[in-house]
Amino acid sequence: MKIAMWSGPRNLSTAMMYSFGARADCAVWDEPFYAAYLEMTGLKHPMRDNILAAGETDADKVAARLVGPHPEGKPHFYQKHMTQHMIDGVDRGWMKQVKNVFLIRHPARVIASYAAKRDNPTLDDIGFWQQAELFNACDDPIVIDSHDIREKPEGMLRALCAALDLPFDPAMLSWPAGGHKDDGAWAPHWYGAVHNSTGFAGVEGPLPKIEDHSKSLLESALHHYEDMKKWKLTTK
Repeated sequence: MKIAMWSGPRNLSTAMMYSFGARADCAVWDEPFYAAYLEMTGLKHPMRDNILAAGETDADKVAARLVGPHPEGKPHFYQKHMTQHMIDGVDRGWMKQVKNVFLIRHPARVIASYAAKRDNPTLDDIGFWQQAELFNACDDPIVIDSHDIREKPEGMLRALCAALDLPFDPAMLSWPAGGHKDDGAWAPHWYGAVHNSTGFAGVEGPLPKIEDHSKSLLESALHHYEDMKKWKLTTK
């Protein structure tokens, strides 16, 4: 099985990759299109040169690998994707050959977390409109909210596995501290907190206060989140 997990940044996406990577039967790939995205846009992201040197910059070659043989011959192949990487010029036909899951998070939490790592995020940076566009283009998309995963890790992972027709594996609930062997080249900048973790963080507190200069960004992202939230998985 090939699983494409779609989110914007700061959405619990790395912890979810570690969760699937803890399964003995699952290979993972961390943000396959990141190098191609930087090459095509010229954006100056943290660790840009390292990312370009380590990754595949030809988006067509990335897509071919996503639907090709699984790494290490594993039965399942989990792909952690950032929605903002799917820009014009990146073919999406391969998405029909994978199971597409959409990992959502309230934009107030995303904006606060992103701004702590990179100043003045824009709507393009945080991926909500791109996520909604991909969601609307997919047949039978699955939606899961990161808040719910942190609140009920086992229950929500069981619900996700059931939706994927994949047996639940208790190994998904924990992982070794220190990162994963398949972390992207950008991990030193972005993954500090999750590298110190051995499982999903606890229940989230109240929504963070958003500074006045980011309130229009929150309003622009919120309706996309609310539209997808209507379809999210729940526990029984």
